[in-house]
Amino acid sequence: MPRFAALLIIVVMFSGCENVDSSIPVYAEIGQPLPGLTEAELARFEAGRAVFAHPFLQEEGLGPRFNENACNACHTFPTDGGTGETSVTKATRLLDDGTCDLLIPQGGENVRIQVTHVARMMGALPEQGVDGATHTARFTIPFVYGLGLIDAIPVETLRAMADPDDENGDGISGRMGVNAEGRPSRFGRKADTETLLDFSEGAFRLEMGLTTHVTPNEERAGSLPSVPDRTDPTPEPEVDEEMLNSTVDFMRFLAPPAPSDRSDDPLVSRGQALFDTLGCAACHTPTLRTGPAASPAIADQSIALYSDLLLHDMGEALAGTCTAGAAPTEYRTEPLMGLRYRDIYLHDGRVGRVSDAILLHGGEAQAARDAYAALDRLTQEALLQFLDTL
Repeated sequence: MPRFAALLIIVVMFSGCENVDSSIPVYAEIGQPLPGLTEAELARFEAGRAVFAHPFLQEEGLGPRFNENACNACHTFPTDGGTGETSVTKATRLLDDGTCDLLIPQGGENVRIQVTHVARMMGALPEQGVDGATHTARFTIPFVYGLGLIDAIPVETLRAMADPDDENGDGISGRMGVNAEGRPSRFGRKADTETLLDFSEGAFRLEMGLTTHVTPNEERAGSLPSVPDRTDPTPEPEVDEEMLNSTVDFMRFLAPPAPSDRSDDPLVSRGQALFDTLGCAACHTPTLRTGPAASPAIADQSIALYSDLLLHDMGEALAGTCTAGAAPTEYRTEPLMGLRYRDIYLHDGRVGRVSDAILLHGGEAQAARDAYAALDRLTQEALLQFLDTL
């Protein structure tokens, strides 16, 4: 029996295959699966949920350097798949020619703050910093709700919204992110991860130091910078293909959270109109649509994402690390879906109020930020009340 199967004996009590109206955005109670899944898809979702909650031991290959020992140790609030109190630190070097060194040999992809007991006994220490870095940044834990729908949005849809040279003259010049190999990407705060599988594999490798069939090399997964030999004797890969695919299935079928229903509140309605007239919707696109997908519950569906998934220059005040496709000041438009479940904001969680986050927008968002700042307090509150429904 595969290792993950022993974690849970699944008893599926759902009938699945309910009809879903694709003309309205898909959502469910937070933490629940997408509506319309088949019985088999629900079983895959539950199997993946068990892997997502499994705490890995050093005997299973954890580390030797790591941040947390389970997916839901970070993605924990308000349900598995949410956010958490931990954060991720990355370090990069911006070269004189404008290209980005990810400092992979030095551990810059993820500065890991813990070591296993065995590794510590043999002299290994947590990573303290990254030599040669010009930029270091802290990133809060993202939601993984609705990622299956995001994965299914056609690349052509995103490219059609991009305007890298600002040909329409509106001051907004979003562009498609790319990964280290130059392929169009949409996941991650810097839009540098191509697929949901890549996103999940990277978390196992960089957050927990676990090798997979995609990256079975221990040095690449758990030993940067180098650690003493014999600190992690577990045979590779430590996460087999079925376990990795189950984790992807959990996130693929995890529904976007339902918004709160305050449609009869005139202040909220006023705020929703302001969201568009102030220019917020120029980047925080209210809805996007998926394309073809293996699951009918994902194919040709609308998602109330409030993001165009493109890179935008946000100004020097928010500058952080670079990637192969993004400058230090560029970030993927943060999805506002589920915003009311957060209590810290911006990529590094530096503020605790939505209004403060808006006022720190710069670069391409400067005009929208200034328009918001010019409003009287009651009108500002209307926008904030609308955002609190997401």
